[in-house]
Amino acid sequence: MTGKQLGIFAAGGSAALLLGAFFFQMLGYAPCAMCIWQRYPHGVAIVAGLLIALGLPVILMLVVGALSALTTAAIGVFHTGVERDWWEGPTSCTGSADALSGLSGTALLPSATDGPVNLVMCDDVVWEFLSLSMASWNATFSGILAVVWILAIQQVMRETGTPEKQVMPATKARQT
Repeated sequence: MTGKQLGIFAAGGSAALLLGAFFFQMLGYAPCAMCIWQRYPHGVAIVAGLLIALGLPVILMLVVGALSALTTAAIGVFHTGVERDWWEGPTSCTGSADALSGLSGTALLPSATDGPVNLVMCDDVVWEFLSLSMASWNATFSGILAVVWILAIQQVMRETGTPEKQVMPATKARQT
């Protein structure tokens, strides 16, 4: 595969993860705030892949895709740590039920007065498979996608020639 194709493939991986998140949400698994945070970098990676397909500078878009995958993986690792009580999470979406017990759903989410309130705390695991939560799976697969993005960068550099490769032969010629 070319570097460009690898980048588009990695963007497709982000699209699959994002579609999976929307599918679980459709099944009734409401996302917490950190779950939502993990979605934004996937959107950026998808756009980077589309821009690669449209012919924008490949290296720049591959770097954007790699940074996006690394960002969502890092958020997923942080979220996993919050879920497993390895460290504290943001106070806006974690905490004990005591802090919220006196508040009504309307007080918690004023814009949601028409329907039932489905408040999900970031330190609650609402679904898991093989002892890994959705945040853990996102971190794992996003880490793999980050590696694919980085391999795509390396491939494009091999295809186009890097400054190091251009300097090294000249250096060897001077030594002989």
